[in-house]
Amino acid sequence: MLRFTLPDGSCKEFSSPISVAELAATIGTGLARAAVAGRVDGKLVDLTTLLETDGAVEIITPSSPEGLEIIRHSTSHLMAHAVKELFPTAQVTIGPAVADGFYYDFDYERPFTPEDLVAIEARMEEIAARDLPVARQLMGRQEAIDWFLAQGERYKAEIIADIPADQTISLYRQGEFMDLCRGPHVPSTGRLKVFKLTRLAGAYWRGDSRNKMLQRIYGTAFPDKKALSAYLTLLEEAAKRDHRKLGKELDLFSIQDDAGGGLVLWHPMGARMRQTIEDQWKQAHREAGYEFLYTPHMANLDLWRTSGHLDFYRESMFNPMTVDEQAYQIRPMNCPFHILVFRSRIRSHRDLPMRWAELGTVYRYEMSGVLHGLFRVRGFTQDDAHIFCRESQIETEISAILDLTLLTLRTFGFEHFEVNLSTRPEKSVGSDEIWDKATTALRNAITHHGLDYCEDVGGGAFYGPKIDVKITDAIGRKWQCSTIQLDFNLPERFDIGYIGEDGARHRPIMIHRALMGSLERFFGILIEHYAGHFPLWLAPVQAVVLTITEAHNDWAMEVGQKLRAAGLRVETDLRNHKVSYKIREHAMRKIPWLLIVGEREQAEGAVSPRDRHGKELGLIPLETMLQRLLEESANRT
Repeated sequence: MLRFTLPDGSCKEFSSPISVAELAATIGTGLARAAVAGRVDGKLVDLTTLLETDGAVEIITPSSPEGLEIIRHSTSHLMAHAVKELFPTAQVTIGPAVADGFYYDFDYERPFTPEDLVAIEARMEEIAARDLPVARQLMGRQEAIDWFLAQGERYKAEIIADIPADQTISLYRQGEFMDLCRGPHVPSTGRLKVFKLTRLAGAYWRGDSRNKMLQRIYGTAFPDKKALSAYLTLLEEAAKRDHRKLGKELDLFSIQDDAGGGLVLWHPMGARMRQTIEDQWKQAHREAGYEFLYTPHMANLDLWRTSGHLDFYRESMFNPMTVDEQAYQIRPMNCPFHILVFRSRIRSHRDLPMRWAELGTVYRYEMSGVLHGLFRVRGFTQDDAHIFCRESQIETEISAILDLTLLTLRTFGFEHFEVNLSTRPEKSVGSDEIWDKATTALRNAITHHGLDYCEDVGGGAFYGPKIDVKITDAIGRKWQCSTIQLDFNLPERFDIGYIGEDGARHRPIMIHRALMGSLERFFGILIEHYAGHFPLWLAPVQAVVLTITEAHNDWAMEVGQKLRAAGLRVETDLRNHKVSYKIREHAMRKIPWLLIVGEREQAEGAVSPRDRHGKELGLIPLETMLQRLLEESANRT
């Protein structure tokens, strides 16, 4: 008798083997219709998988994250099938599911066009309507290589050639189309009903710029039309908020080929905002007991050898340069410099904790194909800090870092957080005792702040556990920003220590942390979060004084001077244009306040404010308006 345990703890017994699909049917017809796969003893399998031994079985539906991923991965195969029918000479490469959908990369003799996407999507609908069975097939490694080469699919053959020779190759066939895949997949193409191809892009084969540029087609899939409609609406809103588009319209920054890909030029308006962000960051750190460091942009290559970056991070580092016949490396990280400062003198237990922060610009090699506005660049400024403390201080310091993290993120308008705790991996450095103590300290700090969290068991770095904090923006997207990482490795590699109460030398615990991650990426997130309509305290121009006629220029200049003297960022528009024209122009710049002055305002020492939403407040004395602006800016509202 076979016995299968279901997620609710109930059991099903059968006298002979049964498939996952058949088991689902015994539970309920609705579940059987919705099922896309199963999970047997923790492993995802196809619905056709035969259950021959006792075990725990779960039926996977599209309502689960795993089910949605299976739908999307199966739809990527559907797209590749459609491409091969329409463009037989196209070669297929890889096509995974990703966070919001899927993509597939192709090698084809001419660029795909938007019209091609329409045709491909129509053919996908046709293939789905055929309701072709999707069946798993196993081949030997060489047999699979020979089969794909015979089809002219050299990329697939190259992928298989990298698989160990003793492994059996898993393939999935639907009609005349067969693709390399571990699976699982939906049982038939008829299960794929709601999908949309979204865009075209370029991508190097295997992400290496030395390889051929392929064509990437992105798409998405959902269990129902309502979910797809909501996603497409989100895409439209995201396009309006695109920081690259708004950055150009508001003249905040640029990335130009003459300077080099992935290198950001901050324009005056963007630089004002950056300074405001940095001022806020520095003030919060001073109040939290941090000292500031400034360290070099490059160092002798031996420093990066000692830190281990040369061995473990080489692919993300620029090539060294020669200075005085010695190799120097432009920095990819700030941490080795902070360790050198710690090591510059003898430290006592009374000195700890030491909290050192730096807005340090680093440089990392990113392939041109992955560069993306401010989100993926080659030069960026980390809001970096390192804390050196005793083991007994870990929990207190982690809690304080979380305080500062949440304060900073909330100051910039983020209120919803997703926290992830990554614990010890199989291979690691450090004793069991210190790992247990550090992980417990991280967990306690999270729960002390009342935050929900997910635990990624074994997902930590080899040198220590960490906390990652994601924020949710105005349209519901999640962004990874803050990281708190314990490090048992670098203090060992650099042999740093402090003199304890017992007079002996002890190894300090090092904590790496970044609140915003990088200024460039965080700035891009802010642009999209606010859609360019920045709160008053953050806006590069907080108010513009507009004249109705030239006769009011003197009063407009006096108003502007008083506001600037109070610390506000104000412009004065004295141009001889209609005031309606000037209002439209500055509204396009998303200026929070427009202060209109004419004959009556001049006579009564007042202004007529118009807010960012177009609401007119009527005549207000200048001093009253000044106080309102100062309060709004100070309150970060």
